[in-house]
Amino acid sequence: MARLDQEKLKAANGHARTNGEARKRTTEKIGTTAADATTDLNRWRLLDEEGRQTWHYLESKDEIKEWPQSIADRHHLGLPLDLPTLPRPTTPLTSARNAVEYFSNFQLPPGNWACEYGGPMFLLPGLVITWYVTETPIPPYIAIEIKRYLFARQSPKDGGWGLHIEGESSVFGTALNYVAMRILGASEEDSRMTKARNTLHQFGGAVNGPHWSKFWLSVLGVMEWSAVNPVPPELWLLPDWVPIAPWRWWVHMRQVFLPVSHIYSKKFSYPVNSLTRQLREELYTQPYESIDFASHRNSISPLDNYHPKSFVLNSLNWAISNIWNPYLRSDAVAKRAEDWTYDLIRREDENTDYANLGPVSAVMNLLVCYLHDGPDSYSVRRHRERMHDFLWMKNEGMLMNGTNGVQVWDASFLIQAVVEAGLAEDEKWRPMLTKTLEFLDNQQIREDCKEQDVCYRQRSKGAWAFSTKTQGYTLSDCTSEALKSVILLQGIPGYPQLVSEGRIQDAIDTLLTMQNSSGGFASYERIRGSEYLELLNAAEVFGRIMVEYDYPECTTSVVTALSIFSKHDPKYRKADISKTMKGALQYIRKAQHPDGSWYGSWGICFTYAGMFALESLSSVGETYVNSSRVAKACEFLVSKQKDDGGWGESYKSCETGVYVQHERSQVVQTCWALLGLMEADFPRQDVLERGIRLIMGRQKPEGGWEQEAIEGVFNKSCMISYPNYKYIFPIKTLGMFAKKYGNPEIL
Repeated sequence: MARLDQEKLKAANGHARTNGEARKRTTEKIGTTAADATTDLNRWRLLDEEGRQTWHYLESKDEIKEWPQSIADRHHLGLPLDLPTLPRPTTPLTSARNAVEYFSNFQLPPGNWACEYGGPMFLLPGLVITWYVTETPIPPYIAIEIKRYLFARQSPKDGGWGLHIEGESSVFGTALNYVAMRILGASEEDSRMTKARNTLHQFGGAVNGPHWSKFWLSVLGVMEWSAVNPVPPELWLLPDWVPIAPWRWWVHMRQVFLPVSHIYSKKFSYPVNSLTRQLREELYTQPYESIDFASHRNSISPLDNYHPKSFVLNSLNWAISNIWNPYLRSDAVAKRAEDWTYDLIRREDENTDYANLGPVSAVMNLLVCYLHDGPDSYSVRRHRERMHDFLWMKNEGMLMNGTNGVQVWDASFLIQAVVEAGLAEDEKWRPMLTKTLEFLDNQQIREDCKEQDVCYRQRSKGAWAFSTKTQGYTLSDCTSEALKSVILLQGIPGYPQLVSEGRIQDAIDTLLTMQNSSGGFASYERIRGSEYLELLNAAEVFGRIMVEYDYPECTTSVVTALSIFSKHDPKYRKADISKTMKGALQYIRKAQHPDGSWYGSWGICFTYAGMFALESLSSVGETYVNSSRVAKACEFLVSKQKDDGGWGESYKSCETGVYVQHERSQVVQTCWALLGLMEADFPRQDVLERGIRLIMGRQKPEGGWEQEAIEGVFNKSCMISYPNYKYIFPIKTLGMFAKKYGNPEIL
């Protein structure tokens, strides 16, 4: 058996027992709230501190008086805005102006726009379970709103929850969200909970959940660790040259594997109490004591088994469980592995000021620090504070975002949209755009992270992250889109030159380090491992998760950024940029499918990737009239146009790899298709006008659009929301159409 740090585990467990009464009081306080209780939405405020976004609930009249609710707060909470009705647009440019007018209301003081980044339904349960086992007090107003959100997202059909908000119910979603609801005070006798429990039992109970589900239930103490397939931290002791060494994995995978392996090695479980004893009865179809949990290590519902475990992985799991762990794993090796994984976690915490790469690893890192550093340590206190960076409040309740926001990403696209519409020269929008430029200036990463090589991190000097510089992870597309926005806006007379030439060159230098041997670009870093590593994909619910991949979207962002930079500064690293662009364009061409499409990995799906790929080819002069591949791509998009003139693609395309029509046209996807066609100089204006007419026809009198289907995706199977897309992409689409076709009357 692995040597456990008995004193620290005893202290952690002792702390849990000592604070049992406090936990009981907290749970009882939450549990006394009505099943459908809600907080007063007028008391919620969003605080944005240089891009760090946290929601606060004001409990006194003095607080409310001192901190008035903003129009942005009310927008995100779904409260009435009392905005004026704008003149009904008849031309695309007027429609774009109305959209900018509307969206500008929600700009925050640092210059960015906020929004939810929800969709995944496995995030909140991990947080709630971690709060519970670390004895972190859960304020009643947060508990109320998380419960309200989870009830709002419960399937009306069977009472379960899925992998994401539009997904079908699964064991993963149902078991974990059921547990979260019970922790937060929902009664097992509530009819909705009964319905969820019945669905879970129809699925065979919690023993049929995927790996992550079994991990969290074991941490809570409502499943035995013998049901969890091994996650050996010893893999982190492998030399870097070993083909399966974790540093070669995709960054999200390795940052999750770090704390999971550490906790797995410790086999920490929360002490059994009255609630967890009840959950042991509620989650299974037979008495807890009669379950042979080890026999269920590979049990999984077909609903969750998107990426079945390979024979190779099953064989390794058997060997580790039956030979390595019981007979060969010494205490010394276990301690060395635990110490090294903790050390890497500590470096991640310090490099990001405990913001961490994302919410999954962040809550796990909190638990690791609780076990290693103690309940009252600085690391635990800081992690607890940082959890609020991921929480988002809306009209349905409180959810957990997929990162600490999309601040840089949305700000970059907003600038490009307004520039494309020709509105950046309008004095009315200069203050708004200047603030956005100031935000990007502030958020550029100025230095590489500490101990970059030890942490296996990509160069970051000059880069931009997805959200904030504090999170600090370089992304090829975020760096490229932010760089494009800075160059475009600073190239317009009258805008301040905030980002210096040296810093622009730093961004270029970073981008030039990120190209893969294929010519394409991945997301966070170059591809470090073989795709054969997917044979070790233990997540089961996700695909393409083990290593980085080339992406048409990321590659296009880099190509277009280098193209714009080359016009801005034709001499700097001219040969390197030319070589990089040549390789990237070769990858784009090669990645095209025989039917003319490209598969999208970050948006849904062929529509999204088609927009990007056609933009990259257009940047080097390939259009419908002179390129057969561009013509084929255009014909593919046009073949998917619906009778109403719009485009609508289902998230099922991401799962299946085959285009699946959505039942209804989507404004955002209509924009993507039109942008791709216009970049390609598609000659049929009537096809484009039909799409423009649909976009303008759905615009609300105040200038915005309704939220429609979910827009984003990751790892093929999980969808995620980008609600600001419904403002940003119409502005760009309408503006581009007006520029190309003389702004004709459409409505």
